[in-house]
Amino acid sequence: MAELIFFSGTMDCGKSTLALQMDYNHRARGRGGVRFSRNDRAGESRISSRLGLETDAVEVLDSTDFWEEVMIRRTQGQRVDYLICDEAQFYTPEQVEQLAKVVDEIDVDVFAFGITADFRTRLFPGSQRLIELADRVQVLQVEALCWCGRRATHNARTVDGVMVTEGAQVVVGDVDMVVEAAAPEAGHVPVVGYETLCRRHFMRRVTAHGASLMAQQDQLLPFDVDACLWHGSGGPGEGRGTGSKG
Repeated sequence: MAELIFFSGTMDCGKSTLALQMDYNHRARGRGGVRFSRNDRAGESRISSRLGLETDAVEVLDSTDFWEEVMIRRTQGQRVDYLICDEAQFYTPEQVEQLAKVVDEIDVDVFAFGITADFRTRLFPGSQRLIELADRVQVLQVEALCWCGRRATHNARTVDGVMVTEGAQVVVGDVDMVVEAAAPEAGHVPVVGYETLCRRHFMRRVTAHGASLMAQQDQLLPFDVDACLWHGSGGPGEGRGTGSKG
């Protein structure tokens, strides 16, 4: 029987790598499939892994109807046994329901990959619907790490190096960029970055860059410190400390 499986985890836990590996394994056994993605870091109509793997995919738009996508291909004689759906957190709840219909009505396996919660720790609408409808939800075993070495559980967003907890839910950025926090110049375009943190440091808004600067100043990081007073936290005490890393 076909299944709808949601593979979830934080950034940097290997979701896209697994998506490409699963696509390869199924094709190697003679199965036909279609790869979908949305807002991939490599650009439109791509699935890319931070390990350097990359392939083409169908870009998912708000107007995409997965039922129609499968039926059109099948009426053209194309074999469709499974769907690889990367960046599924960006899909609409209606599109997730379409995926469930594809599984139930025409016996097509759907393997969805995505982040569960956004930088505000709120569920993405697509991820929430997947959790509600999926036959199985699997948290990836390759754990992303916080800068402190603990398991990363949260995705933090930075703007010009400063961690933020407000803003639009979907803003494309990457975890590879390092931005020093500085006063913006006229005409400056803010740079958005992301970092995975453990819950402790997410709640205290302590990023790798902020912790590094604190260490350089030979200051200890007590567990009862109010990190929101640091400059790098974007909190009220803007003049008292460090920037953060995206």
